[in-house]
Amino acid sequence: MHTYKDLDSFEYWSITDKDQFSISVLKGLIMDGVRKANSGHPGGAMSSADFIYLLFKDYLKFNPKDPSWFDRDRFILSGGHMSMLQYGILHMLGWMKLSDIKKFRQLGSQTPGHPEAEIKGVECTTGPLGQGFAMGVGMAFAEAYLSEITKLDEEGTKLVDHYTYVLATDGDLQEPVALGAAAIAGHLGLKKLVVYYDANDAQISGKVSRSDSVNYATLFDGLGWNVQTIDGHDHSAMHFAIETAKVMDKPSIIIGRTVMAKGSANMEKDHNTHGAPLPQDEIDLTKEKLGLPNKKFYVPIEVIDHFRMRFDDLSIEAGKWSEKYDKAEKNSSLKNIIANTISGKITSEFKDPDFNAGDMFATRKAFGAVLDSIADSMPQLVGGSADLEPSNYTGNFAKKFGDFTKSNKAGRNIPFGVREFPMAAMMNGMALHGGVIPFGGTFLVFADYERPALRLAAIQKVRVIHEFTHDSFYVGEDGPTHQPIEHAMSLRAIPNFSVYRPADAKETASCMKLALKNKNVPSALLLTRQGVPVLEETQKQVDSNVAKGAYSVMDCDGNPEIVILATGSEVSLALEVAKKLDDKKIRVVSMPCWELFDLQSDKYKNELIPARGNLKVSIEAGITHGWEKYIGRYGLSIGIDHFGSSAPASDLAEEFGFTADNVIRKIHESLGRLL
Repeated sequence: MHTYKDLDSFEYWSITDKDQFSISVLKGLIMDGVRKANSGHPGGAMSSADFIYLLFKDYLKFNPKDPSWFDRDRFILSGGHMSMLQYGILHMLGWMKLSDIKKFRQLGSQTPGHPEAEIKGVECTTGPLGQGFAMGVGMAFAEAYLSEITKLDEEGTKLVDHYTYVLATDGDLQEPVALGAAAIAGHLGLKKLVVYYDANDAQISGKVSRSDSVNYATLFDGLGWNVQTIDGHDHSAMHFAIETAKVMDKPSIIIGRTVMAKGSANMEKDHNTHGAPLPQDEIDLTKEKLGLPNKKFYVPIEVIDHFRMRFDDLSIEAGKWSEKYDKAEKNSSLKNIIANTISGKITSEFKDPDFNAGDMFATRKAFGAVLDSIADSMPQLVGGSADLEPSNYTGNFAKKFGDFTKSNKAGRNIPFGVREFPMAAMMNGMALHGGVIPFGGTFLVFADYERPALRLAAIQKVRVIHEFTHDSFYVGEDGPTHQPIEHAMSLRAIPNFSVYRPADAKETASCMKLALKNKNVPSALLLTRQGVPVLEETQKQVDSNVAKGAYSVMDCDGNPEIVILATGSEVSLALEVAKKLDDKKIRVVSMPCWELFDLQSDKYKNELIPARGNLKVSIEAGITHGWEKYIGRYGLSIGIDHFGSSAPASDLAEEFGFTADNVIRKIHESLGRLL
């Protein structure tokens, strides 16, 4: 075995010896980084090091000068706890400084405990297990769709042509979101998706067999995947497996049987290496075993040069692609598609449906109408429903643009099935890939199933659009299990997440346009099952008003005695109340988006909702907690702080007090107490 003492003759070593020594250097970085931070996960990173090193050195397509090059292969470290492995690779690529690796897990560093999307060379933020796998499926979908719609000629020359690679762990596959996404990937035939499963039989609490006896080879075969099982430390087997996976007509999983903390002196197979640094004396002995000097953060230039042996060829390939892209941009039939997808253009003007003032129109139906009106001019808009097309009003979109299938990769509708969490996580992957804007529909009550992915969307600042219909107890007969109560407030609690609850069809159109234009914030549209009256203002006026997050839909002369704040279907109730209380000076405020309102100037906010001299009343068909932010200590909050019931919606409105007469009674009672 060659050691660091033999580096003078490195150029004469065999490729295998060079690779083995380079992997040892990578393991040294992993051990030193975790030890210096006194926290981290070295064991799995060491067991996966062989595969990831070979993948990047010999197979991954990227532009050494531009980590964001569009036609690069994507790599996702789904087991984000093994982040030091990725950081070590990024250093070898020249995209991360050694000084950053020395600051692993420290405040303000480029090496947080789990990879984050804003770091150069990191495709997505991972760590919550299973979601990286699902985001990888979303990226593979985006590649397949864009590849199909940007073909350059009748021979099928492709402008978009790359692979998505995912490193998954035992923990990833134990999370149901991964298997749900895997089922979709197999069903859709996403053949450019390659997952490497590091099966090292060790988790934080002990051996995997304590909690899991699934035969994943059989399982993935049943899901429609190509399955290969190899020795995860056999380099020739890895080369063969990757090359085989790349020519399959289905997604591939390579199950690598590996040894936890491979290469360590005395702690191989020890589950305790999963989530804790190796002791320093063990690191010293391991470095000696691996042929490394007793030196921290050791990376010789010979290893860097060997790792970068393909860089010149990769740069040439990226340059050729740029020429092909420039030519494609001038192609009259592809110009608009490329501008909207790869270039990320968003049209400044949207065609609005005609909504007639006073008509009763459910906002979920309005969403469908808006979707139908804009989809033709936005080839980047893709998505679907979690088996609720008739309820989410995405059926017309599906019928017009077709389902994405193995044989129709230009289809823009994704038949997600009843898989809310995989749908939301895949949407994050699509948005991160770029070139598409994903939407997904389901009932608001099932936002709970999606929440981890909603949170991760906000952390990653991606543009995804979630359509949540059946937004209140007005769901009616389906009962309390399907009637959202706490959900709107729960979503509003997520930082960097816009929650829109439009009052009518026109506000729905405005909210959709805002969601589409906001590149760095995920959005949720909470929409009614029942019809609500369309507002009087023109669409242009409503657009301007909704952009402020809250505005007056009915006002009085002078200072108001009562300010009623409402969202969604309760805006029309608030207007009815105001008209009946004709002896009072009342302002009715529609608040479709709290987050946008909070961004307005203090002057605007104080003028719209004066701090003093009035009773502030909130009306929303959900929990009242949170409204005190706007109505103050002595305000009146009308809502529902208990679960619903199974009954017709009109009966529930009466039962729960969502009638004009009941609201008026409560206002009089509140005024009486104040006076």
